[in-house]
Amino acid sequence: MAFDRSIKIAPSILSADFADFGREIRAIEDQGADWVHVDVMDGHFVPNLTFGPPAVKAFRRHVTTVMDVHLMIAPVDPYIDAYAEAGADILTAHVEAGPHIHRTLQAIRGAGMKAGVALNPGTPAEAVAHLLDLADLVCVMTVNPGFGGQKFIDMTGKIARLREMIGDRPVHVEIDGGVDAQTAPLVVRAGADVLVAGSAVFRGGSVDAPEVYGENIRAIRAAAGAA
Repeated sequence: MAFDRSIKIAPSILSADFADFGREIRAIEDQGADWVHVDVMDGHFVPNLTFGPPAVKAFRRHVTTVMDVHLMIAPVDPYIDAYAEAGADILTAHVEAGPHIHRTLQAIRGAGMKAGVALNPGTPAEAVAHLLDLADLVCVMTVNPGFGGQKFIDMTGKIARLREMIGDRPVHVEIDGGVDAQTAPLVVRAGADVLVAGSAVFRGGSVDAPEVYGENIRAIRAAAGAA
């Protein structure tokens, strides 16, 4: 994965048809998705349950772009190797998920993946100030994690602060939560370059009408590009 700061749209398959993930993944990639975002939840760190390593491994067969796996679980470290084996390209852990986030990021990189660190809305940018040389991506949550379809929380000040802190390091700023054509310009102006969108991409479409996914992706990308 070569690093660049071009805007990337990463549809979250949390909003896809759970009975047809293979075709859903192929549909969003065919319609212009840059990355495929996979939300892993444990019912403990966040109040929902989603996918484990076997499911992620099954998704991998269909992903030809970048599989961006976001762990909303605690603890993280015992599962790093399993997600590496499942084929994650990027593995993101929450700074709030455990006491030794340096060790976690080192272990993710050591397993051959890009390392991401996520921040809940209530966690300040400064929480990752000493992690930026260990991270390839910082994910700013613009909803409280656990469910799709939530209302966007304005974190533009935090995003701008992170972009300032990152400087010229090759670190992506990813936004996750409530991203659509209205909110995309706000976060891009503040310094984001990876936009996770779930319901805003999948709304109104299906594997039998994938062109709607394409329209939704293009609308978000156009709004972001106009920022």
